[in-house]
Formats: sequence, C-alpha cells, structure tokens
Amino acid sequence: MRTRNIAAIAAALAATAATVPLLAQESKSASDGIAEYRKMLEDGNPAELFEAKGEDLWKTPRGPKNASLEQCDLGLGAGVVKGAWVQMPRYFPDTKKVQDLESRLLTCMQTLQGFDADEIAKTPFDKGEQASVTALAAWVSSMSRGMKMALPQKHAEEKRFYELGKRAFFYRGGPMDFACASCHGEPGKRIRLQDLPDLTRNPGNGIGFAAWPAYRVSSGELWGMQRRLNDCFRQQRFPYPGFASDVTVALGVYMGVNAKGAESIAPALKR
Repeated sequence: MRTRNIAAIAAALAATAATVPLLAQESKSASDGIAEYRKMLEDGNPAELFEAKGEDLWKTPRGPKNASLEQCDLGLGAGVVKGAWVQMPRYFPDTKKVQDLESRLLTCMQTLQGFDADEIAKTPFDKGEQASVTALAAWVSSMSRGMKMALPQKHAEEKRFYELGKRAFFYRGGPMDFACASCHGEPGKRIRLQDLPDLTRNPGNGIGFAAWPAYRVSSGELWGMQRRLNDCFRQQRFPYPGFASDVTVALGVYMGVNAKGAESIAPALKR
C-alpha cells in the first residue's frame, strides 16, 4: 500500500512538472500575440494624423498675437525641433523651471501667440487648445523618432527634480496603498495580458517613457505623458494632479533619466 502511494505521488509530481513549461509557453504566446498585434497596426498608426495636425499648428499663425510657434525654444535653440523631445524634461533659463514638452509648449503658446496658459491647463483633455497641445506634442516627439533618450542632469534643478520624481514614484498612499512602483518597480510584472515595464531602469527601446505620446487603441485617442500620468493617479485612487504640475514633471524627469539610451518610438501605439 505504501509503495503504491509513493508511486502515485511521484506520478502526480511528474505530471505537475510537465505542465510548468506548457504554462510558461502559453504566457509567452500571449505576450507574443500582443506584440504581433501592435506590429500589424504600426503601418496605420492613427498617431500620424495627429502628427500632421501638430506640424500645421506649429507653422500656422494663431492666437491673439497671430503668430506661429516657429520661434519656440524647446531647449536646443529657437525653432529647433529635431532632437528636442529626447532631451526633455529639462531646465529652461527663461522660466527658471524644469519643464516637460507639454508645459514648455504652453509657455510658447502664451509668450509667442498670446494664449492664456493657465486656462489651457484647466481645460479637459482632448478639448479646445488642450487638443492642440497634444497634437503639437505628437509632431515634436515624432521629429526625434529613432533617437536615444538623453535627458540632461547638469543643472541643480534638473538633479533636484530627479530626486523629487524618485520620491513620488515610490510614494505609497491612497485607499489602495499604491505607488507607481507597485506596478513599475521591478521586472516581470503584468496585469492580465499586459506586460508592465520596470521604469526604475532603462526598460528597453520604445518601452515606457520613450513611447509617449501614444495612440490608445482602447480609447481611440492620442495621449500625452501628462494624460498618461493623470490616469495612473486615477488608478491609484489619488486626486488628479494639476496639468503640468511639478509632480508630473518630476516623474517625467525620473523616468526619462532612467530611460537613458532607449530609442524613442513616440508617438507609439498602445492598447
């Protein structure tokens, strides 16, 4: 009897061991399937429509001052767009602030075109001039596609914002006791079929920070990094942060510096 029991246990263990590779294979196949799905859609990424709109908005005289944004300084000199996205957020001497792409675009829209930056910041996403900011971000980021992330960390404020972003990334709170790090603080995590990149380090080319702005297939909208962070705060059950607030810019600095060397594919395609 004892011999038969031992034999039965051994057989059960052998069967369990045999299923482990199959489960791993199924998991891998799910991830591969999502990757293939994205690949198929790449040639027709709707973000291209936003890119075209953004380029038009950049070159067209608009606003109370009837001026274009062609003299906007994104950190590399007035009007220089190529390569600017992969070096943002960064410190700007004229505003004496560390700014990300979207907050810098607000500054240019106010100083060059006469728009009210505060009013635009209060406007809901995808409405009015907020939609213009998103389209502009799509075009500007596309002009750095294929380039490596290389955020500067020379200025004291850039270094300070990195540390602030790090603290915000690991800060846990709210009814769910969540932090950004709860989902993106270590490798190998996923939600359902969605792989979650480790944003405490360079997660690889075109993943994480280097992929935004991005077109969200699930919502049929283009999201900038500000909106993406806004949704992360929602999922943590935190109050929504102010558009282009210091905490969102600081998180951008932290993730962007950690992504050093990653190839930008923005605006990308997301689920």
